[in-house]
Amino acid sequence: METDSVRRRLLELAEERRVSLTRLSQMLGKNPSYLQQFVRKGSPRKLEEQDRGMLARFFGVDETELGRAAEISYDAPEVPARTRWVDVPRLEIEASAGPGSELAADMVFDTIRFSARWLRAMGLQPERVSAIAVSGDSMDPTLRDGDEILVERIAGPPRNGIHVVRLGGSLLVKRLETARPGLIVLISDNPAYPPVECAAGDVDVIGRVVWKGGRI
Repeated sequence: METDSVRRRLLELAEERRVSLTRLSQMLGKNPSYLQQFVRKGSPRKLEEQDRGMLARFFGVDETELGRAAEISYDAPEVPARTRWVDVPRLEIEASAGPGSELAADMVFDTIRFSARWLRAMGLQPERVSAIAVSGDSMDPTLRDGDEILVERIAGPPRNGIHVVRLGGSLLVKRLETARPGLIVLISDNPAYPPVECAAGDVDVIGRVVWKGGRI
């Protein structure tokens, strides 16, 4: 792939995932301006092999889209889909399962690797999922303080289930009840926390919680 095409493709992928070139550079362990210089100034002329591989895994694309020469083989079989992996971004924010925490700027600081086959089996699109941490105890015992949750960004009206929402500048993880028109009820699984009724227009539903992981 020509270098100019690689630069354009990198910008497209970053925009689709809503992550800045600065954050991606930091994820690679490089100077924050590393990818900006690659895209805007052509320096370096091409991505290093290790950086190209990490970016390809992060975006869930083949390395040829970021500059690796296509390899022609007449003998080797195609790599089975079950062996492919997707690096899902971890965001340096927390969803409060307590009184509420102030929303920080979304920041990719790490990734968690999932099987592409598993994501497909779950009906998930890799480019629409991110991982964040849970803070607080209001969703005990379903979600505990420190658990990692996988959040799928949704389009359209929310349905009942556990979601990450933004309310009054805070990011919360709650069970939603949407049966009454114009009203969303935020429910905590911990009975010590009473339900909170909100006008639908006051709640920004970020995404649906589709997976959790944590210490035993």
